[in-house]
Amino acid sequence: MKLSEELIYRGFVAENTFDDPAELDTRENKSFYWGADPSADSLTIGNLAAAMMCACFVKHGYKPFLLVGGATGQIGDPKDNGERDLKSLDEIEHNKKCIKEQMERVISPVAASDTPLTMVDNYDWFKDIKYLDFLREVGKAFSMTQLLDRQFVQNRIGEGGSGISYAEFSYTLIQGYDFLHLYREHGVGMQLCGADQFGNCASGVHLIKRLENGSADVWSTPLIIDPVSGRKFGKSEGNAVWLAATDNGSGNYTPIFDFYQFWLNQPDESVEYLIKIYTFLSKEEIEKILAEHKKAPEKRIAQKALARNVTEVVHGKKAAEAVEALTERLFDIKTSFKEFAEDEIREFGEYLPTVKKGVQLVDALISNGLAESKKKAREFIAQGAITINGEKVKEDVKINEVVIIKKGKNKFVIVR
Repeated sequence: MKLSEELIYRGFVAENTFDDPAELDTRENKSFYWGADPSADSLTIGNLAAAMMCACFVKHGYKPFLLVGGATGQIGDPKDNGERDLKSLDEIEHNKKCIKEQMERVISPVAASDTPLTMVDNYDWFKDIKYLDFLREVGKAFSMTQLLDRQFVQNRIGEGGSGISYAEFSYTLIQGYDFLHLYREHGVGMQLCGADQFGNCASGVHLIKRLENGSADVWSTPLIIDPVSGRKFGKSEGNAVWLAATDNGSGNYTPIFDFYQFWLNQPDESVEYLIKIYTFLSKEEIEKILAEHKKAPEKRIAQKALARNVTEVVHGKKAAEAVEALTERLFDIKTSFKEFAEDEIREFGEYLPTVKKGVQLVDALISNGLAESKKKAREFIAQGAITINGEKVKEDVKINEVVIIKKGKNKFVIVR
């Protein structure tokens, strides 16, 4: 399958600057960049979709430049509904380190030795640019009419809008300059992005044409929408599934077991859409899995393949195999939690949320997100929704042993 065909098959096609996607297959300049701002200390599965699109390009021989926005992150990508809070420089530095590792982990395995992955940080070139020089070179290349026509600006300054600061208004110029810099210094001729970033990316195309008399392109992928709920996959919707498996300091993480369960519990109407986006399985492998699934949907063959393969992409093969085996053990109707040895339960904590011994049950539920308040935690206990090592508990207790706490059908916490 050619690159253009694979992008169409997997659904990685939104607004772009090409007349025909097939141009990607014969393009001479096979380099691109994709960027992410350090707005959090973990990427989400919304970001992961764009990373998977990048991996498609890399697999077909394109050279990747991955940009961490140390400069743009100090301003913040404008939202439709209001200003972002500025992050401290220390927080930005911490977030940069975290997301850089995640970007590399997803894309490095598909990069060939002759198309190595290159990481860049736009702070490295912006820290030495003088304000007047930027206005003379970049500011003069844009008209206010162009900028005021941008949809996000219209949303912010139109009737009922919250207004926009000069800093966020200027964000598109900063991102556009990134593209110009990478074009000049590395010959990068294309930017990949989510559909919501197409306008900012187009600023780079404009600068390259205006200042270098050069040609550059943008290829975007649709934002990933939950086919059932209609909600976007991302932190702005409050339903984020994070790529970090442990807490980096902000609470933005999803334990590997919960990550696996998220994919495993996808409904039939979503799984075909998601397995094309979030796995490296070939078209032939996907079609075989879907055909087997349709014959016996109760076996959830497609969901298991989706969960195993996405978890492997993000957390590695060993973790994917371990959490798959752990899932089978925990949900086997023949399993008695009383039979688990203490050492075995400790090992479960590598993939499940954990809390230290000596904790009150109510506090254990709250600290790992199984209850939003002490009142709710006590309600769950009173309703018989909480078990410790398979035994229902009816009151808050102090836990001094290595045990498994379970809430409902599929939420667990290990006390160790």
